[in-house]
Amino acid sequence: MSVQTKVPTKEKIGYALGDGAANIAWRGVATFLFIYYTDVFGLDPVTVGVLFLVARSSDGISDVVMGILGDRTKSKYGKFRPWILWTAIPLAAILALLFTSPNLSDTGKVVYAYTTYIVFTLIYTANNVPYGALMAVMTGDDKERISIGSFRMVGAFAGGMIVQGALLFLVVYFGDVTPNVKVTELSSDKFGVEITSSKDVENANINTKDGIALFTWDTLNPDTINDQGTKGKSFQMKAGQTYSLVVEGEKNLIPESFTVIDQQKGYSRSMYLMALFLAFFMFITFYSTKERIQPPKDQKSNLKKDFKDLIANKPWLVLLIIGLLFNVYNSIKQGITIIYFTHYIHDQLLAASYLIGLMLASIGGAVITTWLGKTLGKRNLFIYALLFSGGVNALLVFCGPEDIVAIFTIGLLSEFGAAVFPTLFFVMLGDAADYSEWKNGRRATGLVYSAGSFATKFGGGLAGALIGMVLGAFHYDGQDTVAIQGAIPGIKMLMSWIPCIIAVSAAIFMLWYPLSNSKMEEITETLNQRRLAKASN
Repeated sequence: MSVQTKVPTKEKIGYALGDGAANIAWRGVATFLFIYYTDVFGLDPVTVGVLFLVARSSDGISDVVMGILGDRTKSKYGKFRPWILWTAIPLAAILALLFTSPNLSDTGKVVYAYTTYIVFTLIYTANNVPYGALMAVMTGDDKERISIGSFRMVGAFAGGMIVQGALLFLVVYFGDVTPNVKVTELSSDKFGVEITSSKDVENANINTKDGIALFTWDTLNPDTINDQGTKGKSFQMKAGQTYSLVVEGEKNLIPESFTVIDQQKGYSRSMYLMALFLAFFMFITFYSTKERIQPPKDQKSNLKKDFKDLIANKPWLVLLIIGLLFNVYNSIKQGITIIYFTHYIHDQLLAASYLIGLMLASIGGAVITTWLGKTLGKRNLFIYALLFSGGVNALLVFCGPEDIVAIFTIGLLSEFGAAVFPTLFFVMLGDAADYSEWKNGRRATGLVYSAGSFATKFGGGLAGALIGMVLGAFHYDGQDTVAIQGAIPGIKMLMSWIPCIIAVSAAIFMLWYPLSNSKMEEITETLNQRRLAKASN
């Protein structure tokens, strides 16, 4: 049995691409699916919130089942790597279907959303539980796992940057509509605009190319009741019907100054492209990684014993709660960002720059985690990062729509701290697997790592339900301008102090985590001695 501890850099990079692929799917869904369902697909926020919660409620079972299957998989490729190969194309396909909008009745839309979303969570489980467990069997050195974990998170954030940074621009590119636009100058920086399309567009968005001007419906238009000037307008276009708006705040506007986007087509085609990248990255991960750590040779399959060991594994139990809480924290922030920039800042494309900034801050946080983890200890660093990120994030409640520099600064600082959470979490799950082997003489890596997938998916479901309930309480309707403005207080709450409360709660729970640096050094040394002794027999 090999006790090799060092992993080549190229293998760490190959492993990292797998989380880049997973985050194209996961961050794409966490960031864009809620607003896609409400503003494009036409579902109300409460329905979407319930969907997210119901679809994730079975994750505990599916994740555990996948952990069990991974531990018992036998192939020439190992226990966990084959699942990355087998699920690459199905995961890409279901991601594409999530952002496809068939022409269905209201009931049909709900059924379609439930079906595709539940299938997505199941395939993601079949991919991500083995992927997470793979890190624990690439090396037996807990400090080397911190390095792999840092590479993994850099890959994860790079994948997130691809989807979060590029998607809105791809939506503009693929969703471009060329309607007839007539512009009448009313004053030097005020214009009347009439738009007519030759085809129906379920959810059109009009803006100027510079994105500065404010749009209001013309006084003769029935949609003008309580209308407020916003940077761009989203509305349903009927073929042959003329839509009149007043645009002010920019000079020298001509018909070519305006962009009209079919958001439904734009989102679908953009996500199809992202799905291709996902599958490609997964294949690289499969071909570039190796499994080195195996369960003890004399370990026999005993599911009852595996579960008994798992429930008695205190580090794992604490991590399960912590993982759930920090994923709720991250998922709320991701799920509300596009809505916040679209309806509070009134500049949707600015969200792309914001999200790219967050990803860069995340990469910085992930890179420095290796050094901080060795210096402060994983447990202490996790607590400090939770308190820092949550406390800074709460400051967003004081920002107005014009405070762009402050919003970016607060968001970047908060995300720098938040990058520590997933980096340490998956490393610490490997520590929990080592702890179980050290204490019980048995190893069930896949079962232990099922906590990671469960926390990620169910945490996202709880976050989606919370977003839906808060927006529903404020009567949010993504296709109704008046309802959107009435929901602004709820949008600000979800962007600021609600995530802060969750982060502080997670920090309190982390106080119960029992594995210090010195304890892990003892466990690692003991396990290496056992493996060397068995390898020599």
